[in-house]
Amino acid sequence: MQILVIEDDKRISDFLIKGLEENGYIVTLCKSAEDVLNDFLSIRFDLIICDIMLPGIDGIQLVQTLRFKNIFTPVLMLSALNSVQDKISALDYGADDYITKPFHFDELLSRIKALTRRNQQKAPEKTSNIKRYDELEIDLDQYKVFVNGSEVELSPREFKLLNYLVENENKTVTRVQILNAVWGITFNNHTNVVDVYISYLRNKIEKNNSKYIHTVKGVGYMFKL
Repeated sequence: MQILVIEDDKRISDFLIKGLEENGYIVTLCKSAEDVLNDFLSIRFDLIICDIMLPGIDGIQLVQTLRFKNIFTPVLMLSALNSVQDKISALDYGADDYITKPFHFDELLSRIKALTRRNQQKAPEKTSNIKRYDELEIDLDQYKVFVNGSEVELSPREFKLLNYLVENENKTVTRVQILNAVWGITFNNHTNVVDVYISYLRNKIEKNNSKYIHTVKGVGYMFKL
């Protein structure tokens, strides 16, 4: 587990680093919020321990900035300020916990473990954006299509057409609807471009056996197994 410690007091930072490393944590030290914003935003930490009274940008301002940048790493605030209002302000501005100096190191470890558990419990599962239909696999994030595990090269327009059909799975879509969604044409100008590109797709993903893309005579097409 990687922890970023933001503390400008050498005595306290040495104490934190020694104790945390002895308990198996990997620790990175920063002495100012500016260093964090300039050099460490691209690094993924599991936890941030941050002093409030920092030179320049203070700890609360730093947390506000991190949250504004959609960085939601748990933050444990350290401070000699111990009024209720100080704690409320830190929590309201994005901190996850607050511990006042001086503190017992065992309490700090307990709070770290609690924050870690809480973050793991609430972390959303990554939603897969891959659709599978028998031997056909469509990766909507990577714009890739595979048949029996082998990648099939589609043009951007072919992929957009396939994606539109998949989005409307088990629904009949007319040629005009396809023209509008894929080509931006809002009327039927008697072009056969839809039928031509349907033929391209079938050749590449079905070998002309109409397994996925079905013709609805006189209307349009439907994607279904």
